[in-house]
Amino acid sequence: MLFSGDRIVPDSLPEWTFMTNHAHVLFCVVQEPEIRLRDVAERVGITERAVQRIVTELEESGYITRQRSGRRNVYRVHDNLPLRHPMVKHRCVGDLLQLIVPEAVTPHVFFLLTRGFPLTAFGGAQP
Repeated sequence: MLFSGDRIVPDSLPEWTFMTNHAHVLFCVVQEPEIRLRDVAERVGITERAVQRIVTELEESGYITRQRSGRRNVYRVHDNLPLRHPMVKHRCVGDLLQLIVPEAVTPHVFFLLTRGFPLTAFGGAQP
């Protein structure tokens, strides 16, 4: 163990994390809406097939919307939906995103609008 100020920092990273792969995929998508699933897999440390399954589950559950833009997909995170676990269902996805990737929440909407994607295409209100 290493000591850093008042914190104890382990010598090596643990085999487990506090966030699920679903959360990690969501973090990648909200930070970079046009990200390739191959790149998500590399960042999260899982297979591309696992990322495809997670994206499909998130889409089927309404947490993200996928739209084609040429040869790429553009992902929109619906951050107003509640978190799924009973202990945290009183909070929404946006609360988690704001905590972990606060710089990505507002730029995500800006990114979509500047590339000609009206929010109405994703089920949102037009500004």
